[in-house]
Amino acid sequence: MRLSRLLLVTLLFGLAVLSPLRSQAQGSPYSVIVPVNDISDAQRDIAFTTALGQVLARVAGGQDLRSNPGYADATKNAASLVRKYQYQRSATGISLQVDFEPGTIRRLIATLGVPSAGVKPPVLLLVEGADGKLFDSSSLGSLASSASARGTNVTYPDATTPPDADKAAAGDAATLAAINQQYHTGLVLVGKLRNGGASWTLISGGQPQTWSNKGATEDAVLSDAGNGMVDRLGKQLNVIGSGISEGKVWVDGLKSAMDYASLLSTLRADPSVSSVNTIGAQNDGVLLDVKASVPLSALAANLAAGGRLLLSKSAHDGADATLSWLH
Repeated sequence: MRLSRLLLVTLLFGLAVLSPLRSQAQGSPYSVIVPVNDISDAQRDIAFTTALGQVLARVAGGQDLRSNPGYADATKNAASLVRKYQYQRSATGISLQVDFEPGTIRRLIATLGVPSAGVKPPVLLLVEGADGKLFDSSSLGSLASSASARGTNVTYPDATTPPDADKAAAGDAATLAAINQQYHTGLVLVGKLRNGGASWTLISGGQPQTWSNKGATEDAVLSDAGNGMVDRLGKQLNVIGSGISEGKVWVDGLKSAMDYASLLSTLRADPSVSSVNTIGAQNDGVLLDVKASVPLSALAANLAAGGRLLLSKSAHDGADATLSWLH
């Protein structure tokens, strides 16, 4: 159908050995699991402070808030913001799961002078070892830990039917659409470990960023990759606007009224968007007037990171940003 027609507190040791990083990656952004040496008050307070820093970074969309006035005082009082906590056994010893009250965290971020960028989707990790087989969560702990410490969540492929890593790295639309349907993200890290180093491709909204690294150990290579991934995502997605930006966004690939309605819903659900209005349509594309608290290019990158849209490689006349709806 053409678009012109579409416009009509308990302390409990778990009995099972859990995977803290996997639980953390797939749970609430306001819940964090951090390792502790023991169950003393001193260790618990340190864990609360660490957990609060991770949650603040997550809910601020990965922004580094440590230099903001008031941040140090907020983290000193981390215990007062905890809703509940629970000790549990993990593969490496004892961990503490800390849950914060969502409304309180959002208000705290506002008092730190940071406009909400929204919680970023997790990064799907498709990392191959030297044998060509994908690593599971237990093998990627150092990468996940370095990313989580800076507010970035990760998720892992289904071992029975994993996505094709090479197609994902190439930005294949069908592969990325399948990843979005199953893992609800447009962020994918593809890695290949070889001979004391690794090559990496980070896909965000269908666009690749590539690099390589080396390390003395496999864990060192993975930990460095986690930090490299967060750095690259930060430069692309954590752009802070100095005021309201208004401009035109072109989106094509809309094949039904449902696609059009879903697009508007996606835009209006973004916390940086203050208004969106349709001003024109042609074939399977629509031109939108959008007001947002970030530049339009940054808004497009963040929308694409969610997995339903791709950054277009070609510009559209009269548009400040161009996207394609992903099926």
